[in-house]
Amino acid sequence: MYEQLFTPFAIGKVTLRNRLTMAPLYLGYGGEGGTVSKLLLEHYRLMARSGVALVVVENATIDYGKGRGSVRTLRVDTDDCLEGLAELAATIQREGALASVQINHAGRFAAVDHPLAPSPVETFGRIPRALTTKEVRDIVGKFAHAALRVKQAGFDMVELHGGTGYLLSQFVSPRTNRRNDVYGGTLEHRQRFVLEVVTAVKEAVGDFPVGYRFLADEWLPDGLGLEESCRFAETLAAAGIAYLSVMGGTYESFFLSQIIERSRRAGYMVDLAAAVKQAVAIPVIAAGRIATGDLAVRVIAEGKTDLIGLARVLWADPEWPQKVREGREAEIIHCEPECDTCTQLVMKGKAPFCVRWPHEKMRVWKEKLR
Repeated sequence: MYEQLFTPFAIGKVTLRNRLTMAPLYLGYGGEGGTVSKLLLEHYRLMARSGVALVVVENATIDYGKGRGSVRTLRVDTDDCLEGLAELAATIQREGALASVQINHAGRFAAVDHPLAPSPVETFGRIPRALTTKEVRDIVGKFAHAALRVKQAGFDMVELHGGTGYLLSQFVSPRTNRRNDVYGGTLEHRQRFVLEVVTAVKEAVGDFPVGYRFLADEWLPDGLGLEESCRFAETLAAAGIAYLSVMGGTYESFFLSQIIERSRRAGYMVDLAAAVKQAVAIPVIAAGRIATGDLAVRVIAEGKTDLIGLARVLWADPEWPQKVREGREAEIIHCEPECDTCTQLVMKGKAPFCVRWPHEKMRVWKEKLR
């Protein structure tokens, strides 16, 4: 069934075996200090074995000392990481999926004593320090070096994390970028840092696909909205970005009551992907509770997206692609919209599990967590 989901699709010179991807999802399965742990390898082995065409490893930091999201955030900021990253890439590829890594600097959301940001905008009771021009340019170089390590480790592509309100999107947002130098002011100036990162990364990796996790709307009254973000998307496409993986919201909007209610609806971010797709000719990935084959094939058929991103949908049931293809959707284990157990565990720094998993899988997984 739903054969349109299982046809090949090209991203530049790379061909995906179908239209299904694993969207990046931070679960804190890495080892302390940002290492590739046995638990992380087992997690991505299962995700790759699911049958998706592309697995995007989540949120690897380009600067563990100043830009990590947690002590378990994967590292791509030193050559010491290469051995573990190479094992991770090979683990995914052995299961038949293409492998990518999302590289990131958390900026004002960094889990460090003195976070850095475009501007000193209050962040959950802390005021980050504004980056100097020299520091901005140093970070551009760190992104480039990190991307090159991803390529050297044997991955098939790299993704820049411009979503969730992290540093790249902090520069683009009028809410968090209040600079009065060449990196602030109009959208043309606010996007300058990102474009410098894209240029440096592409120069470092050469003929290697560079995707972008794209924040289309902050869902905040004074934040980035669709009008500006669609213009920004056009600029990224012109700069050679291979695809845009579209999302909405930041840590400052995710937990607002109206956004919580919105996020419980099926396909709640598809409208954002559809708007971005109207603005660009490069591939677009849509995500956000696309939990049924019917919805997945419909949003592709309607021209709202090119590819489907599965995050918690796939984590809750790694057999989702197979069950959809074989017409066994009634057997799918679905992530329950009202349940936030996994989110609460991650926020407490604990390795999460899905309460919907069958008893035997839950028992085996808890053994692995010990």
